[in-house]
Amino acid sequence: MNTPNSRPQGLVTSRAHSARVYDYILGGKDHYPVDAEAGDAMCEHWPALPVHMLENRRFMHRAARYLARERGIRQFLDIGTGLPTSPNLHEVVQEVAPESHVVYVDNDPIVLAHARALLHSSPEGATVYVEADMHDPDAVLNSREFHELIDLNRPVGLMVIGIMHFILPPEDRRLIQRLLDPLPSGSYLAMTIGTADFAPEEVHRVAEDYRRQGMPMTLRDLATARSFFDGLELQEPGITQVHLWRPGPEQDGIDGRDIAMYGAVARKP
Repeated sequence: MNTPNSRPQGLVTSRAHSARVYDYILGGKDHYPVDAEAGDAMCEHWPALPVHMLENRRFMHRAARYLARERGIRQFLDIGTGLPTSPNLHEVVQEVAPESHVVYVDNDPIVLAHARALLHSSPEGATVYVEADMHDPDAVLNSREFHELIDLNRPVGLMVIGIMHFILPPEDRRLIQRLLDPLPSGSYLAMTIGTADFAPEEVHRVAEDYRRQGMPMTLRDLATARSFFDGLELQEPGITQVHLWRPGPEQDGIDGRDIAMYGAVARKP
């Protein structure tokens, strides 16, 4: 856990933050008492929350590996990075292709404070961190770091993992579209989308916990989640709960009622 002497400049520790709650629930050390208190309340309301969060992370690993290995993507834009948790995105894709480039984006001061772990690239590749908010996609797309690392003449893997439930309508689709607009044909969107379709009572209680902490969220049904991929070419197996998307042995025995996230990967034609 962080101590007061290690607080990054601009960090607010009087209320919980989604990235730090996530860190606490998954057993990390980069959180404060307010985050632990919020996380404990959420897990009391839904004991499966750690399983759900871990499977969201594992979906990112599989989707990134799929894009690097099977689709030849060598540059990635990761929106809402969160606190470093190995293996990070660049570690996954550079294991497949060491020359891969990754642009990480987050607006949390504590993520910035730990960005060194995200910037430890392979010698052949490169990573960079952009301090920006998803609500201002132009700040990302116009940043010097983005243009130094991303060649818009080549396909890009846009990763939007574990953040869309905090992006409220009506701006949710506009923000995704704005991030996709400059990316060339052959780019991909990998995204996870929160839902209450499988454990409605428990998940709505957790959503209310987040709301009380100043983090309102929107949970979406399957039809709404699928609509985010309109105009794109969904890759097999389409949109599924995250543990069912190209699962591996780690997903054996997972109860679908413990997973409140849809995930999919789609190609920009």
